[in-house]
Amino acid sequence: MKAQDIIIKPILTEKGYDGIATKKYTFKVAKSANKTQIKMAVEELFGVKVESVNTCNVRGKMKRMGRNEGLTSSYKKAVVQLTADSKAIEYFNSLS
Repeated sequence: MKAQDIIIKPILTEKGYDGIATKKYTFKVAKSANKTQIKMAVEELFGVKVESVNTCNVRGKMKRMGRNEGLTSSYKKAVVQLTADSKAIEYFNSLS
């Protein structure tokens, strides 16, 4: 898998914004990716040093439109902690 296939998009939530100050970033990643692949992909794409990666599978939520109901798609979320001497990711600096 390429690095661009592993990291799908950043997750921008209130809890995610709180982690930017401590160099913790949250990404939506491919379901088949493991922690080692996620670490290498972040280091390759953003040119930073990763200290740790925590992942969790997020289940889809039940949604209704009128009498029709269904589930939103489930996905895998990764929280990436950078090392203290690593530079910050520029994309997130412009947001906070």
